[in-house]
Amino acid sequence: MRGAARAVRFVVMAATGTGTSAGIGTGHKRPHPEPAARIGTHDGTFHCDEALACFLLRLLPRYQDAEIVRTRDPQRLAGCDVVVDVGGEYDPGRHRYDHHQRSFTESMRSLRPDKPWSTKLSSAGLVYCHFGAQILAGLLGQPEDGPVVTALYDKLYENFVEEIDAMDNGIAPAAGEPRYALSTTLSARVGHLNPRWNDPDQDTEAGFRRAMELVGTEFLQRLDFYHRAWLPARALVEEAVRHRLEGSCAGVPGVAGMEDKGQQTPGPPNPPDFSGATGVSLKSLQDPTTVTEEQREGWKNLNSRDSMLGDSNTLPVCPSSSPQSCGDIWEAPDGTNSPRYSEKDKE
Repeated sequence: MRGAARAVRFVVMAATGTGTSAGIGTGHKRPHPEPAARIGTHDGTFHCDEALACFLLRLLPRYQDAEIVRTRDPQRLAGCDVVVDVGGEYDPGRHRYDHHQRSFTESMRSLRPDKPWSTKLSSAGLVYCHFGAQILAGLLGQPEDGPVVTALYDKLYENFVEEIDAMDNGIAPAAGEPRYALSTTLSARVGHLNPRWNDPDQDTEAGFRRAMELVGTEFLQRLDFYHRAWLPARALVEEAVRHRLEGSCAGVPGVAGMEDKGQQTPGPPNPPDFSGATGVSLKSLQDPTTVTEEQREGWKNLNSRDSMLGDSNTLPVCPSSSPQSCGDIWEAPDGTNSPRYSEKDKE
């Protein structure tokens, strides 16, 4: 676990520029040579989607040393190699990944018909859609089209990126009025890294760097969990399903090897026996013909209308040994107890 944590910190530092020559700026001259590539996004108040989009791009070899230029100046953005969350343009051929224009309606399903998710994409989802498999393959050392990358790509979108897409686009998780407020989501925590309205210093550059570190750390930690814990558990379940008809528990933790040692493997528990719990057996509840004569007489005494009894073999059964304990009775005008009917029946 410590090794995994160190690896996560190292990747986060490299992707966010902490301790490296790559940086975040406004496109002004820097004391050292400009990097070969530039990632453009908007300045001012930042959000979770562009923070994650920039972090993911920095995981690609071609953008690992790229400078992040935060501006809304069209001329500066035009000089960037890739632009996310600003510019009013979605053109993957030119690496423009904005989702704010009215014409934009893309989802994972519309861009990749083999995927089921129909949530409108944000800049994070767009970058993940186009580069996610390549990023995961590089981090895991697995083939981009292999089963490991494919499974983790879907799992991470459904359980990490899609939420960011939905929140940035104002899509509620369910219809109707929410029963409580969600105030500690990743998107909310990124939002709190922006300067407060009354802070003397309204500079957002340092906060954006912290936002990239936050979302990057959580993304890599989630990837590590799914890779090291969820995926092996999934493989065990698949193996058990494949061997379910072979009468063997080999490969199932806690059960494998019991047969070889002569131990009895645990089977399904016996069904609970409720007979006698209410004075009437389950069989009698299912088959009215098994009701005793004593129980029938009790019902007849309670019922003031013989016509309601019908065939004695189809009598309803009170789920109690004492019919008077059923509670659903009323006192008739003549002082006798009868089953409760509607006011119309009493007349």
